[in-house]
Amino acid sequence: MALSLRDDCDAAQLKLAARRSDNADQVRRLLTLAAIYDGVSRAEAARTGGVTRQIVRDWVERFNEGGADALITRKAPGKPPLLNPVQRAALAQVIESGRCPRPTAWCAGVWSTWRSGCSRPSGSASRARPWGASCAR
Repeated sequence: MALSLRDDCDAAQLKLAARRSDNADQVRRLLTLAAIYDGVSRAEAARTGGVTRQIVRDWVERFNEGGADALITRKAPGKPPLLNPVQRAALAQVIESGRCPRPTAWCAGVWSTWRSGCSRPSGSASRARPWGASCAR
């Protein structure tokens, strides 16, 4: 069963919204849906938009639920942080104090490298720099 587009909009309104948009992905989605309003088949609209018919169906669902603003590219949520804000603050305090809870060669090399702003550790863990040593750049 075909999913119909909302009745309160038409191709001219979507084309106008596309002209006003700064988001290239939203423009492509709006013009694809405007083509459907103009009577083009979903398969042809999908080819025009450079996507599959399933993607067009997803766009129709998003448009029907939230209008043209729902077609703006959303940022992916990403992986949630491993530490909560309290843990992050405690870790920052430990790093800034310069003391490692377990002063090992690895800890000294990696943490001092991180604190000094070096992008990569120099040498292996067995040849770690002493605390406070500057990073060789």
